[in-house]
Amino acid sequence: MVFLLMILLSLSTAQQNQTERAFSGAYLYETSHGTYLCAQCKNELFLSEDKYDSGSGWPSFRKPINPKSVYYLEDNNLPFKRYEVLCRKCDSHLGHVFNDGPPPKGLRYSVHSITLLLQN
Repeated sequence: MVFLLMILLSLSTAQQNQTERAFSGAYLYETSHGTYLCAQCKNELFLSEDKYDSGSGWPSFRKPINPKSVYYLEDNNLPFKRYEVLCRKCDSHLGHVFNDGPPPKGLRYSVHSITLLLQN
């Protein structure tokens, strides 16, 4: 039953642009080495060495594994401009990218744990 609920939550987050509750995701404090995949289609998205603790409440990454593994849509749902990050392979909503990240590029990819799968 719990597994079924997790699948439904993953689908609603990824396909209906829902937001995972801050500080609730399974990968927020994960420190294992590996590759983060899209939970829906297994597309390679992020490397663990690009993950860092931004304090935002969601797993944060400096950059995608490959610029072509994701794409962006402007999100005007808040008073400030931000960009939604989506999986290029299956169009799943992964989270958002902000320009308050660490050097050298200054980007923070804020991603929902429920949309990820860590492959060690």
